[in-house]
Amino acid sequence: MRQIEANMNQAIRSLLSGGSTNWASSNTTVTKNANNGNVTVLLHGNHIATIANDFVAIYDGGYQSNTTKSRLNALLSEFRPHTRVFQKNYEWFISYAGKTFDFVSGSLV
Repeated sequence: MRQIEANMNQAIRSLLSGGSTNWASSNTTVTKNANNGNVTVLLHGNHIATIANDFVAIYDGGYQSNTTKSRLNALLSEFRPHTRVFQKNYEWFISYAGKTFDFVSGSLV
């Protein structure tokens, strides 16, 4: 995991546990919604994830890039272990518990 992704996960954990300081570094931003407490992750200003205590929603942000996939896999490894996003023949998929599902932007995992 890249250092920026470790810092991103730390910021998400902090915000979910009641912290109020948003975080940004390079091309990644983590913010907390004051109304519902959900945490949003942006990559290059594009929404790629929403994390709450009881769900994780993942998006491709309009770009199925290696960086997007890396950020998603970093947060999935932290908040939804055993779940991964992978690519095969230029198509994205979600792997969970030995099963493969089509990647749909906005999937709840």
